This record gives sequence, C-alpha cells and structure tokens, in this order.
Amino acid sequence: MERKKKFKKQSRHSYQRKKTFGEEGEVLRVKTPRGREVMGIVDIRLGMGKSRIRCFDGKERICKVPGAKKRRLWVRPNDTVIVEPWEFGGDAKGNIIYKYRPIEVSWLKKKGFFKEIEEVEEF
Repeated sequence: MERKKKFKKQSRHSYQRKKTFGEEGEVLRVKTPRGREVMGIVDIRLGMGKSRIRCFDGKERICKVPGAKKRRLWVRPNDTVIVEPWEFGGDAKGNIIYKYRPIEVSWLKKKGFFKEIEEVEEF
C-alpha cells in the first residue's frame, strides 16, 4: 500500500498579510499620518519603553509604544515614526503608532512628504 503524501497547510496569517512591496522592490502601499497623527524622528531612547521624538510640527514629545505593539515594534534612534499625541498633555507626550522602513522613507522623501526635513534635522 502506498501512503498518500500530506501537504503542509500554509499558516493562517499568510493570506492576511498586506503586500507593501512589489516584485522589483517598488513601494505599493505606505501608511501616512491621518487626523491628529504627526510624523517624527526618534532622537534618543530614554529607557522604560520611552523615547524622545522630534516631530515635524516643531515640538519634542516623550513617546511610548503602546502595550499591544510593544513586542512587535522596536524603535531605535534616527527611525522615522508616526506619533499620535495624547489628548491630555499632547504637546509633550504621545504614542508611537508606526515605524517606517528605509525604503518607505525614501519613497516619502521622493513624493514630498518631508518638505521641512532639512529644518528638522538641523535642530
């Protein structure tokens, strides 16, 4: 008797992944800030899961990664991130929502989302 080969099923999340890059490495989909969200650059890590971020609206905020994303989102200095300011104390504090990959940052620069990036890098 011959045994039938069992085919391994793909993981359940393989079909749920969004495709952000094409075949040749071009960017198909990039998250942009919506509503109150602001883009910024990580200045320094402060410890206890907090970082100081220079936001593109000219303010410096102390931000943390929310608990649900803490294990998946690792933030280092000079990373470009999306920050959601808190409703209370929003000028000084906020949450880190998303971290851009280097290819996404180059795409955003090319499309003109970083108009004042030179000014931000100076201070």
